[in-house]
Amino acid sequence: MPRDELVVLIEQPPKNLDPRYAATSYDLKLGFLCYARLVSVDGDTLEPRLDLAESVTVLPQDPAHPAELRFDVRLRPARFADGAEVTAADVVYTIERLADEKTGSPSMRRRFSESGLQLPPQILDSRTVRFTLAHAHASFRTDLDFGIFRRGTAEPTTKRPSEGGMPVGAGPFILVSDVGEVTRFVRNPNFYGGPPTIQRLTVRVVRDSNSRLLSLVGGSADLTQNTVSPLLFDAIGKWRTRLQLQTAPSALLYYLGMNNEDPHLRDPRVRRALALGVDRERIIRTKLHGKATLASGLLAPLHWAYQAPQEPLVYDPEKARQLLDEAGFRDPDGPGPKPRFTLQYKTSTDALPVAIARVIAAQLAEVGIAIELRPLEFHLFLSDVKKGNFQLYTLSSSEIAEPNVYRNFFHSSFIPSAKNLDAGLNRMRYRNPELDVLLDEGAREMDPARRITIYARVQDLIAKELPLLPLWHPDNVVVARKTVQGFRMWPSAQLSGLATVRKTE
Repeated sequence: MPRDELVVLIEQPPKNLDPRYAATSYDLKLGFLCYARLVSVDGDTLEPRLDLAESVTVLPQDPAHPAELRFDVRLRPARFADGAEVTAADVVYTIERLADEKTGSPSMRRRFSESGLQLPPQILDSRTVRFTLAHAHASFRTDLDFGIFRRGTAEPTTKRPSEGGMPVGAGPFILVSDVGEVTRFVRNPNFYGGPPTIQRLTVRVVRDSNSRLLSLVGGSADLTQNTVSPLLFDAIGKWRTRLQLQTAPSALLYYLGMNNEDPHLRDPRVRRALALGVDRERIIRTKLHGKATLASGLLAPLHWAYQAPQEPLVYDPEKARQLLDEAGFRDPDGPGPKPRFTLQYKTSTDALPVAIARVIAAQLAEVGIAIELRPLEFHLFLSDVKKGNFQLYTLSSSEIAEPNVYRNFFHSSFIPSAKNLDAGLNRMRYRNPELDVLLDEGAREMDPARRITIYARVQDLIAKELPLLPLWHPDNVVVARKTVQGFRMWPSAQLSGLATVRKTE
């Protein structure tokens, strides 16, 4: 394989890299290779860091509009891939296109609406944009993490980039083709951070974990991140002369979702019984090769707002049985074969989620809960979860960097409905007026110290109520050829580290 080309393997194809249509994790991961953001998330602190923005300045309160939040974004000197200067007009153009009801991004429209953003932002000069929000919004810096594209390029289309074209970005790479299951990039010579070391980047879809590993062993691919099952880690060890395995903590979350409207699961005692009946540490040890951190909530321990629970969840099957008794679900035949009740557990058909689900099912059987396991193709599985057609499910989150994500997961206004299945991530259908108030306060509290206090209360309340069971924060795991050097892993599992990769042969 040429030294100036890097081949990266992923397990699912992107749908559209255009920021206006990006929806899947790979849309975003690959899209951010093409589009620089005003602000991104720092890989060490999980706090907002400047990207295309040179500065973000909060302005004094306007006496005429005391509730508003105003801030100026000053752009650093930067150029798009075609050599044109990145200007304030491009930023406004991007925001207007993202917010467009006909051609824009539903998720970005929701974000702008939640923040109270007044459209369009004001252009102060060629490199400065003034944003005005109708009210205080604590995550305003993090909300600036969308890709900027040059005005007037590639008008909106729902087609894939290879068919409809792409707006020009200012990221480290330039998209040159997106055909079938192969996406090709070249380095951007105008990237403000300096052009990548690798001249050509090829991203290829290989759906099977075993096949991805064999491609790396055989030399037809160079690197993959979080796509080789831990079930294959022993096999990787046999190829240590050719392959390297790198791990680092992540801000991702693997969790057991519970339908809080279900007759059994609406009782918090039953939800806690399930939590106490799952030996998470054993699963991490036996199925994940220890490459995960035990979770106590949405936020990973490395997060600045993380609060350790007052009463950590510890595997305790005897206590689980006691709680089930108290909830009125007594074992009909003691330690005999008849269960207290049966729950249906849905998961994807991938080998690892199924293996984990089987272990959880066996552990819950020990406390008298029978599990009917239903693996489904991912699109059918996710559709059922959004519709509330489940009792239990396991799923991974994407990056959890902003504590305001608790609002998306647990606020009653973010429960999906028949009219809007993408209304939010509160797929557990959890409702708690006290928590809603706290989450609204956290969303608008601008003082960092007070935010930490608010989210400490949020985390305590969630730890008591357990609308879902946080299982673990899986490590980021990179498997690469020995010839690949310089890839930096980020807690968000983004692919930004590809810009600094070099090959030794």
